[in-house]
Amino acid sequence: MTSILETRLKRQLAAKGEDNAKGLAHALLVKRGHIKPNGELTTEGQKRQDMGNAGRAKDRAAKYSKGKLSDFTYNPKTNKARKR
Repeated sequence: MTSILETRLKRQLAAKGEDNAKGLAHALLVKRGHIKPNGELTTEGQKRQDMGNAGRAKDRAAKYSKGKLSDFTYNPKTNKARKR
């Protein structure tokens, strides 16, 4: 069973021209600890999936700039968060 998290990453990699998007998405998520090798979500993976696209984008931006999630707004067209 493929998680929403894995499906989303696979589509993003395919859109960037990655030939083996499915395999790469699976390997990246296993390496990050978000899914188990059998495809089942870990506790951390379930948290990331529950965040949704906007939450994950804000989380990435906050980690990068060492800010707070509330400091950012999400743009669904670019899948990026920008500081307010």
